[in-house]
Amino acid sequence: MTVPSLALPRRPVPAVGTACFRGDDILLIRRGTKPLAGDWSLPGGRLEFGEQVGAAALRELHEETGVSARLVGLVDVVDAIFTSRRTGETNRHYVLFDYAALWVSGEPVAGDDAAHAEWISPDRLDRLGLWDETRRIINAARILATAGSRIA
Repeated sequence: MTVPSLALPRRPVPAVGTACFRGDDILLIRRGTKPLAGDWSLPGGRLEFGEQVGAAALRELHEETGVSARLVGLVDVVDAIFTSRRTGETNRHYVLFDYAALWVSGEPVAGDDAAHAEWISPDRLDRLGLWDETRRIINAARILATAGSRIA
């Protein structure tokens, strides 16, 4: 007798990222865990059940870097779809809600699943091998952050 599969349907995972600025510098992390261990990224992570998206962005920023910030706006919603190198099948799908923020307090200290956290000057960004979407989000977030700093 064949038993039907009870596997739940695979679904995208909601997650957040925060492009936090202190002056011209942006706060980035080096990932300490899979996926993308060792890669530079915006601080972020999964949305928790019952948590508002903006609150999640600030929580993840603080957990991964020790920095507190003020959100100035939603930059974009991005699909991060990962495929298996072996089979080519989609094996992970994150829907990333990326926010722009302005630094309020704290100095970067890697925490949670970040291996390193650091303020990065604009002239260093091109040397980090960032994902194209991360660079696009940083550029768009910089525009929001500049407008947000004038309002503060």
